Amino acid sequence: MSESLTVDFLYKTAVGRFILKGLVNPKLSGRAAKILSSRISAAFVPSFIKRNNINIDDYIVPEGGFRSFNDFFTRKIKPGKRSLEECSFVCPSDGFLTVSDIDETSIFNIKNTSYSLKELLDDEGLAEEFIGGTALVFRLTPSHYHRYVFCVSGKVESTRAIPGVLHSVKPVCHEMFPVFIQNSREYAVIESGEYGKIIQMEVGALLVGKISNSGYAAGDEVRVGEEKGYFEYGGSSIVVLTKRRLFSEKTGGGEQPVKMGESIEKKDRV
Repeated sequence: MSESLTVDFLYKTAVGRFILKGLVNPKLSGRAAKILSSRISAAFVPSFIKRNNINIDDYIVPEGGFRSFNDFFTRKIKPGKRSLEECSFVCPSDGFLTVSDIDETSIFNIKNTSYSLKELLDDEGLAEEFIGGTALVFRLTPSHYHRYVFCVSGKVESTRAIPGVLHSVKPVCHEMFPVFIQNSREYAVIESGEYGKIIQMEVGALLVGKISNSGYAAGDEVRVGEEKGYFEYGGSSIVVLTKRRLFSEKTGGGEQPVKMGESIEKKDRV
């Protein structure tokens, strides 16, 4: 069964929704992560590479091959295959980017679904600070490179981890669930200087056992392009919120493919 048919079955049929109640349980997601980290799961790698048209020549393959599916999924890219453009604000990951303004009511749209910024951040005061800013959503599919970097340089003001139910980030699921509200998520609030305060958030999805962030903490200085962490198996998303409204060639025309390290230039709106 294809990935799209599987998601349709889980979300659009009575039997599928019954199964989904178990699948979205974080404990079951953790068990799935253990299976995908086992040596036997390495057998899934060749067919996954072929099905998703992944150019494995772009990635570092350990001597003797990948030890597990998650070892493959969290693979590192070869030097030079992703490089930072001449910009102090870059795409944190590969994926499909959607950009929307944050209006005065703290509501913005992601895939035709409205979300309260307060619910997303679980912090009313922080949400109010970002009214008038911009939301950038990077949607990663299983075929994407699942390591991500800091999108700006600056000082980490605070960090937050919010446990939640893990739902798929596929658009069909948005018809029934406020996906970004229910999913587990982690974010860092960063004072970047040039761009002011920004938030960089990772959102887990169905069967993602762990969001693995590096050991940064409040008070740490971080640099644009420095690795922030990685997702284990599953489709996932990264949300970047800015207090200043952004405009660039990447902010128009709906969802578009981007690569980690590509610039996001800030320009004043006319």
